[in-house]
Amino acid sequence: MVAVPAQGGGVLVSWRSLQADPKGARFDVYRDDRKISPAPVSDSTNFVDAKGDGTGRYSVRMAGARASLGTATVWKPGYLSISLTPPADGVTPSGERYSYNANDASVGDLDGDGRYEIILKWDPSNSHDNSQAGYTGNVFVDAYTLDGKRLWRIDLGRNIRAGAHYTQFQVADYDGDGRAEVAMKTADATVDGVGTIIGDAKADWRGREGEVPQRDRTGAKVLADGTKVAPLEGRIIKGPEFLTVFDGRTGRALATAAYDPPRSASLTPSYDEMDRVWGDGYGNRVDRFLAGTAYLDGRLPSMVFGRGYYARTVVAAWDYRGGKLTKRWTFDSSAPGNADYASRGNHQMSIADVDRDGRDEVIYGSMAIDDTGKGLWTQPLFHGDAMHVGDLDPSRPGLEKFGVHEEVKRNGGIGSALLDARTGEVLWTKPAETDTGRGLSADIDPRHLGEEMWGSNSPDLFDVHGKAIGPHPRQTNFAIWWDGDRLRELLDGTTISKWDWRTGTATTLLKGEGMASDNGTKANPTLQADLIGDWREEVVWRSADNRELRIYTTPFPTTHRYVTLTQDPVYRAGVAWQNTAYNQPPHTGFYLGEPMETEDVK
Repeated sequence: MVAVPAQGGGVLVSWRSLQADPKGARFDVYRDDRKISPAPVSDSTNFVDAKGDGTGRYSVRMAGARASLGTATVWKPGYLSISLTPPADGVTPSGERYSYNANDASVGDLDGDGRYEIILKWDPSNSHDNSQAGYTGNVFVDAYTLDGKRLWRIDLGRNIRAGAHYTQFQVADYDGDGRAEVAMKTADATVDGVGTIIGDAKADWRGREGEVPQRDRTGAKVLADGTKVAPLEGRIIKGPEFLTVFDGRTGRALATAAYDPPRSASLTPSYDEMDRVWGDGYGNRVDRFLAGTAYLDGRLPSMVFGRGYYARTVVAAWDYRGGKLTKRWTFDSSAPGNADYASRGNHQMSIADVDRDGRDEVIYGSMAIDDTGKGLWTQPLFHGDAMHVGDLDPSRPGLEKFGVHEEVKRNGGIGSALLDARTGEVLWTKPAETDTGRGLSADIDPRHLGEEMWGSNSPDLFDVHGKAIGPHPRQTNFAIWWDGDRLRELLDGTTISKWDWRTGTATTLLKGEGMASDNGTKANPTLQADLIGDWREEVVWRSADNRELRIYTTPFPTTHRYVTLTQDPVYRAGVAWQNTAYNQPPHTGFYLGEPMETEDVK
């Protein structure tokens, strides 16, 4: 449950609708044990206490029952504040000082009490893109309760570089014991949540100042962009790599294995080998990582970790069962028969059961991998910066995948495309002459069935058939279910806006005062997900001084009722992979928009 000041006055109380609720369940709402709902609530799971003044304790019960399903006091400012303590500032071996910013987050029930905890990554101010040389500070990962208690802190150590493409952390109950674990790539000198060191505590595999790669096969020192040397300062292209599963309650390392896919069979690969296998030898393409969580057996979740997407692509699936970490399968674009899967990857992945067999597939940009680890389909659209998978077009069966594309000179001038997510069939495309860097899919116009789609290389907003229906919003970042209708609102930076399809303008609904977005120009929230209350989503931002996280929830009542979105498998997987590389918003595996072809899911 959650209670906040309602838009227009009073207090908005909202609570979960669960798949396990009795059909037609109705609810009574109480303030300080006095029933305040004149009749049982049946058409939604929220109620406005018009006389509410921000005091008192609210509870909800099944109609006629005595037992409370939950209680809540009012978040008077409209959000929940969680205090943060940033890691200490540091200095690199080259003398550069750095501090820390709260960055991406995920959620999971770490202790099995039925409430989410927040898992937060700390990014140093000198984090780097893979294309850049330079030392970075260590990456840290914390866990917090919603009451603001920090449970643990993991220090990934000097041998994990900081940047959007390096640390993708996954949170899920992988062994089915009712508590979530945390999984991520580790290395020598990683320190777990109880102080135990993984690997060699003294090892330092970072490239040194002035160090350059070995000569390639032709004897030249040349990068793809024409520069004659590739500085290796701060880069980590040598040494062992691990995958570690951590206990969600304590941060203790439970199991560690050699990371697959590896950069090389050797701990000290040559520039020549790296260039031949990955397309460069200085740690750019080889250190582009993606991660997700998928139900590959239809029963328990597995970890999916990918490496590379500009050229060679390798994806490995792992299970954590009975205290052991085991590899389920590996897909490699360099394996016989997989050549058409090379150079297809995005800056993020998606997870969904696209063939409706009860087991998830991995959508890895312009390609998909079946739950068995075999290639499902591939399209020569090549690399892209954003994609969206869900029931984008409810008029056709199954799921769709909308994406924007960067390599337009290589793919025939295609800037964006809508595909069938099961077969990879191209449903329509839009042309572009340059990189389409941003793209979004969301239902923002009730006049057209299905989601609208737009990209940064065209002024047009498109319906699900690819027809231009007007100008698109300036915002091309995240979309969020926030107010009371089924349309999605626009989330960009620290602002939530409503698209007015009549005037082609956006109106601000919420401005996170004193808050900051993450990842530079990507300007994404720390997290967006349906965390509490009814089916609408919450947004989590960090404060500009990195001393606070705030969880904002909607102040708008709704007349619609849905099972919490986190019980939809596609949506929950989207929350898990949201922190991967270039963050994207989660989507549902069913159509949630205007107009609806079917009745509400109750």
